[in-house]
Amino acid sequence: MPKTVAIGMSGGVDSSVSAVLLKRQGYNVVGIFMKNWEESDSEGNCTAMQDYEDALAVCTHIGIPCYSVNFSAKYWDNVFENFLSELKAGRTPNPDILCNREIKFKALLDKALELGADYLATGHYCRTQEIEGEVALLKGLDPLKDQSYFLYTLTSSVLKKVMFPIGNLPKSEVRRIAIEEGLVNARKKDSTGICFIGKRDFKSFVSQYIAYHPGDVLTTEGKVIAKHDGSAYYTIGQRHGLGIGGPGDAWFVVDKDVVTNTIVVAQGSEHPALFSTGLSAIQLSWVSSKGINPPYSCSAKVRYRQADQLCTIESGTETLQVTFQEPQRAVTPGQSIVFYAGEVCLGGGIISNKS
Repeated sequence: MPKTVAIGMSGGVDSSVSAVLLKRQGYNVVGIFMKNWEESDSEGNCTAMQDYEDALAVCTHIGIPCYSVNFSAKYWDNVFENFLSELKAGRTPNPDILCNREIKFKALLDKALELGADYLATGHYCRTQEIEGEVALLKGLDPLKDQSYFLYTLTSSVLKKVMFPIGNLPKSEVRRIAIEEGLVNARKKDSTGICFIGKRDFKSFVSQYIAYHPGDVLTTEGKVIAKHDGSAYYTIGQRHGLGIGGPGDAWFVVDKDVVTNTIVVAQGSEHPALFSTGLSAIQLSWVSSKGINPPYSCSAKVRYRQADQLCTIESGTETLQVTFQEPQRAVTPGQSIVFYAGEVCLGGGIISNKS
């Protein structure tokens, strides 16, 4: 009997082509569409209905069943409330990473197994490979689409039950397959940004959940030069929305303090205050056991699509101390640092402080 693979269908082209490839390879394929956010306005938030219709159309086209599951309550409890608490604490969270850990590769994986599937597949651009008895997470072969950064919280035991059918393909080939197959979403644009914010302004959305208070905008010398709407609206490296005019280079956020409700800015995209030689990381998660025992040298990313940066890491008490070979721009507390040994993702953690 062929193995059964449940595929998380988002309504996008990547998961759709993943389903096509699994079907071509002879698997018994089952589609599952997740709804993670309840739409309560008319602003096109998450476009859940259109995405579901696209997912259903693709499943019908290739001849597989399509189930719909609602994880909105789990998403609120396990992802969105964390997002809000991190903003209140003055950090810049990445809800996509937590969504992958708590929803896609936990709640959805459990649902897939409940439906009798042997594996869960998704349309992520990354790969798995057994290395020395462990299932390792590898970068996707398309360097412009690699999504391993968002999956560093997955363990080897979870990856044993997971498949990434398009991880060895460039995006152009995925589009070609979709067109060749005649999929309704073959030319659909990729979704970007945070799902629950959608196309809306970040400030107007977040202000529905967190009360903000105006505060001072300071230079690195401590001079007050403007007012801000609330420190949680801003992140390290931000240029737009500061409301600072005048001559000279553009202004960038280089620091923030929720206790004093201030943000610190500096002029110029290469200002020294924007750069850090190291950082501390907490809430560590290791895909590979090779990452567990520092000190050692490796490469790392402090943001998605950043080129790998050489660094050394040393262990502390539930903390990693990371020193970069070259200073890094806009290191942001609350974001993730992810470690690599070549193509292999070792794991990562949450940036707590920069130095």
